[in-house]
Amino acid sequence: MAFFYSLLFGIFFGVGLIILFARLANSRSRHRSFLLTWLNHHLDVIWPFVNEAASELLRNNVEPILEQYRPGILQSLKFSKFTLGTVAPQFTGVSIVESESEAGGTTLELEMQWDGNPNIVLDIRTKLGVGLPVQVKNIGFTGVFRLIFKPLVDEFPCFGAVSYSLREKKALDFTLKVVGGDISAIPGISDAIEEMIHNAIEDSITWPVRNIVPILPGDYSDLELKPVGTLDVKLVQARELTNKDIVGKSDPYAVLFIRPLRDRMKTSKTIDNDLNPIWNEHFQFIVEDHSTQHLTVRVLDDEGVQASESIGVAQVALKELEPGKVKDIWLKLLKDVEVQRDNKSRGQVHLELLYIPYGTESCFKNPFSSDVTMTTLEKTLNTENGDTEKTATQKKNDAILRGVLSVTVIAAEELPKADLMGKADPFVANDTLNPVWNQTFDFVVEDGLHEMLIMEVYDHDPFGKEKMGRCIMTLSRVILEGEIQDCFPVVGTKSGRLYLNLKWTAQTVFPVKNSEEESCILRQIIGANFDEGNVELQLYGGVSAVVEIN
Repeated sequence: MAFFYSLLFGIFFGVGLIILFARLANSRSRHRSFLLTWLNHHLDVIWPFVNEAASELLRNNVEPILEQYRPGILQSLKFSKFTLGTVAPQFTGVSIVESESEAGGTTLELEMQWDGNPNIVLDIRTKLGVGLPVQVKNIGFTGVFRLIFKPLVDEFPCFGAVSYSLREKKALDFTLKVVGGDISAIPGISDAIEEMIHNAIEDSITWPVRNIVPILPGDYSDLELKPVGTLDVKLVQARELTNKDIVGKSDPYAVLFIRPLRDRMKTSKTIDNDLNPIWNEHFQFIVEDHSTQHLTVRVLDDEGVQASESIGVAQVALKELEPGKVKDIWLKLLKDVEVQRDNKSRGQVHLELLYIPYGTESCFKNPFSSDVTMTTLEKTLNTENGDTEKTATQKKNDAILRGVLSVTVIAAEELPKADLMGKADPFVANDTLNPVWNQTFDFVVEDGLHEMLIMEVYDHDPFGKEKMGRCIMTLSRVILEGEIQDCFPVVGTKSGRLYLNLKWTAQTVFPVKNSEEESCILRQIIGANFDEGNVELQLYGGVSAVVEIN
């Protein structure tokens, strides 16, 4: 154990030298290349000792982590053999992360490649009582490790602690083999073990998770992982999805996540037999690093009892989101977000995203939740119920955002030709593909959090009408901003945009039970008698509210 800690200290000291030279040298590239060569040479020399000293330590630490992610198909697992092999990893790049390096610390990233020949054997036992020795072979790994030296102090070795994390996993390949048999003989075992290994890596070492190694005595709790905000996601719709079924159409559903862990992944409902599904579902995620994390959306075809088939995947970087502002975005679905060699069209997915950092909730209005200011009525009812905080939360969840939506249809551009002779006659403008309407329509919206605005464009003919396309949107953005003017794509056509002005006037509805006790409270607040019906109140900020008495 002493040797291993001495080894860690030696590596950290060498990395400290890299930091020093990298900051002082004018010709950084030449010095870093020399230092990487020096580091890899010494790692090759000491690797046999590292293997001997670290294998048992890693075995004792990795086994409990894997146990946490043990799939239900397995009853138990433990290592019967664990050695790192004779091939040392190689460092292929080093960089100082200036944007992450604060005055009190330094952030270093090391790119590492390892084509290892370890001898790792897992003894597993299935729920059926079958015991299998599974060998993990031919490990190929390429990734970037992030080291944070913080805080910097005036005492040798000049930093109090080191936080390490797998900043980026570029590739991880390995082979599973049953010793003396074929792992495919028991269906699901190979996939379950692979998922277990990937989940363990993701949750225990992958950024933004960071592991802290104290070098000098002190309290380093401020270096631990802490959530920084929430991401609200409205999964609106998809269009022109690839059909995976031979008979009929695909039955698409979506899986969304920031970190691919089972308890943090969200799954939408399945839309049967539709390549242009409308979900209109809301999900919320915890954000731990706005600058580096991504939202991933996988669209799959539900195959019933068989495994779902992937239609495509899309990803958006959270750093592209402006805090407190809804981002309306169409994402192109790809075969794989890491290796984008397949340019085949797989369809698009429509999302609305809102990132709100912790501590700024009062500065931004969230259109995805009914988080409204409590009225005097609510405060009185909550006090009478004796559970103010809990009841207030429930009241907010029960609130319905009702209001009036004013839609001004300004114009359209580049609509597709629909007539054999001439252009088209979109309602109601004759022989043009760029009509101008400037007409306003008002709609009473009963539930602004969940209802959608659907606009369909038709070509008017003497003998009927032909649908040219449609435009679908939620009311999230207009509820947040009050009034917006923008252009929106017409879905279902090769081209076409609608120019709209939307304005929202809110009325918030709180369902109130018609109990005698609550009626007395209402009479005290309003100062009037009433029967069943609606009582209009004035909320803070000039927003009117209607309390339904039923």
